[in-house]
Amino acid sequence: MLKARRRQGGAKFALEVHPTEIAFDVITTKRAMEAVGRREAFGINFDPSHLQWQMVNPAQFILELPDRIYHVHMKNVAIQLTGRNSILGSHLNFGSAERGWDFRSLGHGDVNFEEIIRALNHINYQGPLSVEWEDCGTECEHGAKEALEFVKKINFEPSQIASDSAFDK
Repeated sequence: MLKARRRQGGAKFALEVHPTEIAFDVITTKRAMEAVGRREAFGINFDPSHLQWQMVNPAQFILELPDRIYHVHMKNVAIQLTGRNSILGSHLNFGSAERGWDFRSLGHGDVNFEEIIRALNHINYQGPLSVEWEDCGTECEHGAKEALEFVKKINFEPSQIASDSAFDK
């Protein structure tokens, strides 16, 4: 999915990195950047859920592509491998117990959002945190309210001083 974002002099495009796209991990995303000549207009719509179920570290992804994170989805996933299914079970319906992974409401899956916020703060990301919510096991009104509360709680500002420098005063 491409997301357009206006900027002075044109538009930026943010590719959502996942297996149905031209990029699905750090390596293929860097290759995609090279394929377009590292044009500034081509960046990433960061969605940690798609990385997590592929067992790619979402925070590391941010740190490896700091100048290309143009938009951030707050979306969670739970890996539910049983020994007889796999992460490639995405042709099964969402909510199926047979799937090797499924989307979950924020705070109810495997994504470490604290590390993601720390990584976003480290790269000085100033864009939106946009909730993309899919959870077959939770009623949507409840999930929306819970997601808003979760984002407000987890979205913390970085420290403006280094810990050791506090002792200098």
